[in-house]
Amino acid sequence: MVEPFQDIPRKDRVIVALDCSAEEAFSLADALEGQAKWMKVGMTLYYAEGPAIVRALKEMGYNVFLDLKFHDIPHQVQGAAYSATVSGADMLTMHTVGGVDMMRAAQKGVEEAAAEFNLAVPATLGITVLTSMNDAALAETGVSRAMADQVVVLAEQAQRSGISGVVASPQEASRLRGTLGPDTLIVTPGVRPSGADRGDQSRVATPAQAFDNGASHIVIGRPITQAPDPKKAFLSIAAELAD
Repeated sequence: MVEPFQDIPRKDRVIVALDCSAEEAFSLADALEGQAKWMKVGMTLYYAEGPAIVRALKEMGYNVFLDLKFHDIPHQVQGAAYSATVSGADMLTMHTVGGVDMMRAAQKGVEEAAAEFNLAVPATLGITVLTSMNDAALAETGVSRAMADQVVVLAEQAQRSGISGVVASPQEASRLRGTLGPDTLIVTPGVRPSGADRGDQSRVATPAQAFDNGASHIVIGRPITQAPDPKKAFLSIAAELAD
């Protein structure tokens, strides 16, 4: 398991999102070698390269957050979680709206694979509400609760299912930390250094704010990966977190 996380320096809990081609991903991985500890492989990269991209990043020494957001019947999600574990993923995600039984199936899948292949059990995370969504977008889906209340309801279901934690915006992290306790993983995308473009993110915070709000890990993509000098951008964020 990835946890406990509390004694790990904040800069080593920054996850760099590789939402790009394999060529760009390896260039970024080379540039950040010895600095970043985590890389996120999402749908764009994984659907192009498959499990091989996870194995390659692991061979370079990175921890890999495989962010495929499983959402299907429990049997299918159990199999997907099993396969993701075999590929070497250290974290993986599923949508909490798939329900408690689906999340339990995912946890069963990772534990079965880890036992069969003598692997560490990866962290399992439930997506609450996407950070690109605002209150109006949430309401359009038929949810009448306020954003923060919906996130808490889904996070409580994730905790009840026995998975490792949740993915939520940094704006909900503080309330979630109080609800879920000190050891639950709370991974926050929607993190932007001061002055950075929000892009398609609606609920954002700076790296330091996200950690102060209770995040265990933060995900940062374009402010690093599209910077003229990605290593310099990462080191700037690391310096901010050290301060």
